[in-house]
Order: sequence, then C-alpha cells, then structure tokens
Amino acid sequence: MSLRFRLLIAVAVIAVVALIGAGIATYSEFGSYLNGQVDTTLQAADVPIETCLNQGGHLTVSLVEESVPGIFAEVRTPAGHVIASVPATDEDRQLDANLDRPALPARIPGLAGMRPSSRPAGPVSDACADTLGNEPPPQVTTTSGAAVSTPESPEASHLGEGTYFTTPATRPDEPAYRVRASLLANGDVLILGSPLTATGDTLSRLLLIELGVSGAALLLALALGVLLVGIGLRPLVEVEQTAELIMDGDLEARVPDRFRARTEMGRLTRVLNRMLGRISDEFQERDRTERALRRSESRMRQFLADASHELRTPIAAVSAYSELFSRGADSRPEDLTRILSGIQNETARMSRLVADLMLLTNLDEGWPLQHRPVELVALCADAVHAAEAVGSDWPVDLIATEPVEVSGDEARLRQVVDNLLSNVRSHTPAGTGCTLRLYRDATDAVIEVADHGPGLGPEGLERVFERFFREDTSRARASGGAGLGLAIVKAIVEAHGGSVVALATPGGGATFRIRLPAVPDAADAPDGPG
Repeated sequence: MSLRFRLLIAVAVIAVVALIGAGIATYSEFGSYLNGQVDTTLQAADVPIETCLNQGGHLTVSLVEESVPGIFAEVRTPAGHVIASVPATDEDRQLDANLDRPALPARIPGLAGMRPSSRPAGPVSDACADTLGNEPPPQVTTTSGAAVSTPESPEASHLGEGTYFTTPATRPDEPAYRVRASLLANGDVLILGSPLTATGDTLSRLLLIELGVSGAALLLALALGVLLVGIGLRPLVEVEQTAELIMDGDLEARVPDRFRARTEMGRLTRVLNRMLGRISDEFQERDRTERALRRSESRMRQFLADASHELRTPIAAVSAYSELFSRGADSRPEDLTRILSGIQNETARMSRLVADLMLLTNLDEGWPLQHRPVELVALCADAVHAAEAVGSDWPVDLIATEPVEVSGDEARLRQVVDNLLSNVRSHTPAGTGCTLRLYRDATDAVIEVADHGPGLGPEGLERVFERFFREDTSRARASGGAGLGLAIVKAIVEAHGGSVVALATPGGGATFRIRLPAVPDAADAPDGPG
C-alpha cells in the first residue's frame, strides 16, 4: 500500500470519526432540547389540571383539552391502579382509548420521596367547575383495581415538582411519549404524556440532513486530502526524480531546496543534498584516482620504453666496440684508441642516465634531503660562471637586488639551476642569451630562467616536466640529452616544498619559474620577549 493511499485512508478515517462524533453530539443535544420544550409544555399543563383535581374535580377530556390539547392524562393510585384516563387526541380531535396511550410502568419511577402537591385553593376553570361533585363523564376511560401491564420502567429525571421520562407507545407503529408524573394532594399520581410525533419527525429530518451533510463533507475532505497529500508528497517526488537523474549519470543533480530549515522536509532536503554532495565528491575522487592511475600506468609504460630505448643505444655501441676489438682492433693502435674512447663515452652516458633514474626514484620514495641555510645569490652566481665556462656561446645575465636565503640541500639546488641552464644550451641555437633573475615574493624565493630561443608549444609547456619528454627528439638525442633534466628539476623543487612552472617568454622563448619557501629576514622575524 502506497504512502499516498495510507494518508488518504487516515484522512478519511479521521473525517468519518469527526463527522460521526459531531453528528451524535448534535443529534443528542437537539433531542434533549426538544424534550425540554415538551417538558415545559407538560409542566404548564400540569398546573390547571392538578389544581382542579386537588379541589375535588374529576379528570375529563374537556379539562385536558382546555389545558394542552392532544396530550394524554391519567390518574392512578400509588399502587398502580388506574382511576381515570384520557387518551390523546389526533389532529381531528378524535379519541381512541386503545390506540393513543403510552406504555406506562406499573410503578412510576422517581416518585419515592416526592412530596404530594399542596397547592392552595384558587379559581378554577369552567371545565373544572363542571366536574366538581359530579361523576366522571362516560367518555372518560376508568379502570378500577386493575394495574396496566407495561414494560419495565424507563429512565426518569426530576424536574420541578414532577419526574419526567420517555416511554414507548402501546403499539410499535406509534410515536413514543414524553411523560410527566407528580403526586396529588391525596397521594394519587397524576400522569401527563405528550406524543413525540413532531419531535420524531424533526429528529428524523435532522438525521437525514446530517447524513447528507456528512457525506458531502467527507467527499470534500477526501478531495482536499488528495490535493494536500499531493502537495505534501511533492518533495518526495522531487527526491525520486533527482535519484533517477543521478542514476542516469548526472551526479550534480540535487533536490530543490524550497523549505525552511526548521521543517521536516527542509531538514530532509538538506541532509539528502549533503549526502548526494558527498557521494558526488567520492565518485569524482574515484574518477580522478582512476585517471591518475591510468596516467601513471601510461607514464610507467612510456618510462620503461624510453629507459629501454635510452639504454639500448649505448649498450649496442659498447657491444659493437667490443666486437671490433675482438676482430683485431687491439693490434691497430689508431682503432684501439677510437674503440676505447667510444666505450668510455657510452659508459659515461649510461652512468649519467642510471644516476638520473636513481635520483628520481629516491626523490619519489621520499629520499631525505639536507636542510641547511642556502644563500641563493651566491649559488646562482657560481652556476652562471660554470655555464659560461661550459658554453660561452650562450651568455647568461644574473639579476638579483637583495640576498635571498632558503633552507634546503645546496647540492641539489645547484643541480636545479645547472639543469635549467643546460636546458637552454641544449634547446636554443648558439648566441641565444638568457636571464637568471632572483627575487623575493612575499614569503617565497623566486628563481626565473628565461631565454629567447624557439620556445615551447602548448603541449610542450604542459608536458615539459614529464620524464623522457622531448619536443625535438632528434636534436635532444644528438646533444646527448635523455629528457630527464627538467623532471629532476621538478622532483627536487617539490621535495623542498616548492613548485615550478613553464611559461612562454614575452617576445619568444621559454621561462621556467621556481618558487621555494624563503627564510624570513631578520626584519620580518617576530620580536622576541623584551
């Protein structure tokens, strides 16, 4: 059973219970009100009849009709013997002693402890005067010494000088009676009863009206319930739609947040959106990790291929020189000198390659570096002198306006600068100058090596620090480079907590910018305790 259907059932049950309760309360209260109106009528009729009987008169039809037309009247002894009885009349004032009478109990309830009437004598009506000292007229039904067989006594209530109760008629198809009983001065019991025909009709009409109104109210409640439940469940529909979007691959989909944070739906929406955000972050992190692993695997394959390629050439050369030596080159001094020189050069080339690979491996594994104060201006000046001695066709300008000090491994930092200057000599034509600029930027020490050579393309600027990457492979191999110099630069700089980027030099060329955490100047250091 769906939540929507359960909510509608709950609304219907609550509406039915509320309507039934309201109907029962209305019906009961209105019935009590109508019975009270009849009780007032009976009490008004009791006064002249009781007064007449207390003064010696007899119960007659005219006496009853003069008081309240259409009511039933009876006088009986306390033991239940009927003395006189006047049946109620119909709309045409026709008497029927056997038809219109209430089914009275043998003993009237509520009379115990009631004081007999002691009304003072007073003026009597004409109808009462005709009965004083006379025998009861023939139309009055008199029963002496016989009790009326009736059902058990109904519930009674006390009001004023009499007791009131409701009892059925002697015939099932006749209306019930509202009865008032009181004690006369001589101890006899005066019973007055009014048929509840109008009251029954009114209550029946009220019941039909309540059924119609309750049915219409129930239908209206169900219609409003369908509308309100639909509005109330709309956020759940949005959650369902959001889940479908996420299942279709839209990890950025979120539940619309249109509710206040203090409401249940507001809290649910925020919790779901936070959960979806965390799930999205986890998926994105997983995708980034997978992409990184794929790139790492691809780089590893490329690294192994390039390393094998780089080692294959010197190994093949050494093998060729060895074969020449075995074919008698040792007996020819000029060939022997060339063979030994070639073996030495290829061996040195392999040694440099293996040393670079070992350095990168150690840095990748977190190989510890020395951390001592290093003054970069002096270090860069030594590197510039060495670069000019190795390649005087590539002049270098050093620009530094103030001392800059970092904490690190001086030998490795010198290797960084040497590799950058060597990169200029390897990838720019002779006569190309470069600028080595050194300065402080906030808390960083910045080293820039800028040349005005051919520069790097967009792919080169992005991949220049990858291992064995060469934009011009033929010239790099001719110069003896293996494509590891800038990879070593990046590894050493990052091991020192810094960063390096490749940029295009304005006007042409390439610029390599290194940032390292600088040692604070004495002026910038916090004051000690004074």
